[in-house]
Amino acid sequence: MIVEIAVAALICIDPGHGTDPAVALQGEPIGPGSTQLKIKDGGGARGEADIVLAIAKRTRTLLLARGYRVAMTRTAPGYRGGNVARARFCNRHHAALMLRIHADGSLNTSLHGAKTLYPAFHRGWTDDIFGRSRRAAGLVQRALVAATGATDLGLIQRSDLTGFNWADVPAILVETGYVTNPVESHRLHSASYETRVARGLVAGIAAFVPARP
Repeated sequence: MIVEIAVAALICIDPGHGTDPAVALQGEPIGPGSTQLKIKDGGGARGEADIVLAIAKRTRTLLLARGYRVAMTRTAPGYRGGNVARARFCNRHHAALMLRIHADGSLNTSLHGAKTLYPAFHRGWTDDIFGRSRRAAGLVQRALVAATGATDLGLIQRSDLTGFNWADVPAILVETGYVTNPVESHRLHSASYETRVARGLVAGIAAFVPARP
């Protein structure tokens, strides 16, 4: 008799930025077969890399407690790859979702709120993940806003993100708040608020894909 064992869903968490400066400005194709190059890491907003890594680790803890498997593209500063490598890492793990965690920045320091990005439809690049990514984005955004009370800036399609265009698994990017807004920056540096963000992310993930089939 063959006994089938249900394997827990794997969530691939990608804390943005944190790239080694020696490789950050190197170019890589924006999508498979493209001659258009994009730098591996623009650096992000000041302090963003550390904030999103802290949120990612809290999210990992909560996901593991719910029975998910988790893989992280980076667990410390000094990441040596670019966004192609991040996407390929999640592809190799056959992730149920690639969750990219970021925080926003702007010269307009009054801007605040959270939004979720998902891949625009591009045949040969994202056509296989477009629908599932859009669904995941909606569920995660709704749950994040409910958990944190952050201003809901909605969903945004992006065609220019290398990490989306190289992904073969559903992929979203959550902008958890503006580090350039003094009030929101204070929250994002707070352990209690980071936990609320993580809880929102996990609730959205659970709505998208259960831990076990």
